Amino acid sequence: MLDERSKHLRRQIIRALVGGGRGHVGPSFSLVEIMRVLYDDVIRPEDIVILSKGHGCLAQYVMLVEKGLIDASELDRFCRAGALLGGHPEHHVPGIAVSTGSLGHGLSLGIGFALAHRTRRVFVVVGDGEINEGSIWEAALCAGKHKLGNLTVIIDYNKRQSYGTVAEVQPLEPLKEKWQTFGFRVREFNGHDVQALRKWLPKWWNIRPHAMICHTIKGKGVAEIENHPFWHHKDNFTAEDGARLTAALDA
Repeated sequence: MLDERSKHLRRQIIRALVGGGRGHVGPSFSLVEIMRVLYDDVIRPEDIVILSKGHGCLAQYVMLVEKGLIDASELDRFCRAGALLGGHPEHHVPGIAVSTGSLGHGLSLGIGFALAHRTRRVFVVVGDGEINEGSIWEAALCAGKHKLGNLTVIIDYNKRQSYGTVAEVQPLEPLKEKWQTFGFRVREFNGHDVQALRKWLPKWWNIRPHAMICHTIKGKGVAEIENHPFWHHKDNFTAEDGARLTAALDA
């Protein structure tokens, strides 16, 4: 069950989807608890968050609104001409460290920050389909080599890609053992369990980089869209769509 804060954040995502008339619904909903705990309980002002899975940006935008870095009215202008907030994170947005969306690049950027700023913690959120990219594993090799204990990779493991399941497109298992082989300290847990996220998302340094495998549900919170490929990205998202999803979320 989702608590009221998780429902509130999803309502804000729906608000932006109505404002923009489109957006990535499922990928954003699967990230909510991860981004919530990062911003509410883990990161400090000097820490760096990179959403490499840039198409899930609405989950980050609503947290930046919650933290006062973006005015809530910007959600109503999402993806509109001249608006601050686009369909992928961009560096000019307050609170966004780097522009992302070209999948597979965020971890390499995070390693650059982690090497340059050893006293700052760096959190890179990646998608499970994204880690099919070879650049992810090249970066993982580098992180292990340099023993970047200030780096944490968070995998949103919802097991769905834009056009099929991860198992159909490119199986990832044994995923935990893969990251361990690359020199990471690995935890694996329910990515919608706020208490588990609070417990295991590291607030400390280690002698090795961390990988957090978060098992999630794409579209979590609304039965109609959970694990449904139609809702990976929705064009022509209407006020009626928003009202229906909100009602289902609150049921």
